[in-house]
Amino acid sequence: MTLIDRKLFGSFLKAYLMCLVSLLSLYVVIDLFTKLDDFAEQVHGLGPLVRHIASYYGYQSIRIFDQLSESIVLLAATFSVVWVQRNNELLPLLSAGVSTRRMLRPVLFGAALMLGAGVANQELVIPRVADALLVDKSDLNGDKAIGVQGTYEPNGVHVEGGQASRRGLEVSPFFVALPESMSGVHLSAKRAYYLPDRSSWLMEETSPASLDSCPPVLEQPAPGRYYLKVEETDFEVLTRNKNWYMYAATARLRELLDRPNGRRQPAIAVLFHMRMTRPVLGWLLVVTGLGLILRNPARNIFVGAGLCLVMGAVFFAAIFACRQLGDQEWLSPAMAAWLPVMLFGPFAFTLFDAVHT
Repeated sequence: MTLIDRKLFGSFLKAYLMCLVSLLSLYVVIDLFTKLDDFAEQVHGLGPLVRHIASYYGYQSIRIFDQLSESIVLLAATFSVVWVQRNNELLPLLSAGVSTRRMLRPVLFGAALMLGAGVANQELVIPRVADALLVDKSDLNGDKAIGVQGTYEPNGVHVEGGQASRRGLEVSPFFVALPESMSGVHLSAKRAYYLPDRSSWLMEETSPASLDSCPPVLEQPAPGRYYLKVEETDFEVLTRNKNWYMYAATARLRELLDRPNGRRQPAIAVLFHMRMTRPVLGWLLVVTGLGLILRNPARNIFVGAGLCLVMGAVFFAAIFACRQLGDQEWLSPAMAAWLPVMLFGPFAFTLFDAVHT
């Protein structure tokens, strides 16, 4: 890298950090004002309150970064190029024989690097903290009744319930439907407790109270009491938000699509395909923004930056519309994910090709 390359790359990183810190701080301040009463009701004392708020927004910042990753990269690239134009540094470079596209290399390299960081955050960080992201801020002590989502075990056992409490990991009532290969029995328990050390559910006051022969997934220590052995259906799985899959890794989405009885299959399929196109769309967004700014050097730089922001809004609106059409099955999952690429790809490279060199 030449000296000018290092300067432009450093300028891009500074702009990226500035945009990242500004947007995250703005989100925390606005959101905290609306939720401060909820935090104060759950925690007593200034020290515990500050620790809880810091923990909550520490996790939420990871989610916000994931949602704004491409936008921050676009803003950073835009500010870097606009600053070069504003300081009249582009003309000397052109006079020295350095083309505009050559000048953009460190900015494009930085954009690719930060887009990769966004993908790494999506695949490696968010799945590890998904449970913390889904915790209800108003139920810190686990006293609030929460809903239960029915789900299938890999062996075909269906588990569902009425409502649950995080305190004691209790679900009441609790229902289990065994597949035909396991006798096809339906069990109904007044309540059940998840036992993490045994990877089992303890069912109490269960009907029927006894079975002639228990399948391998059931153990009956006493009449009306059963231990249900599970592989995946722990308390968090049974009570998680209906949109929990949004925080799953792409490999996990692929596993969900392979299940014959999976829920929300169209939405999961659309999300899976959009994970494939996300780096491409992020790159097209940056190329389109830079093309708008540099296509007409005589244009006021603030007008160019404004056009870039408007283009970004249209870009994300189109992606959202395609996703909704895919979720409602108006478009196939693959088409919903790749249609924005087909719409903006030619436009992006046409603009970039028109940049004066």
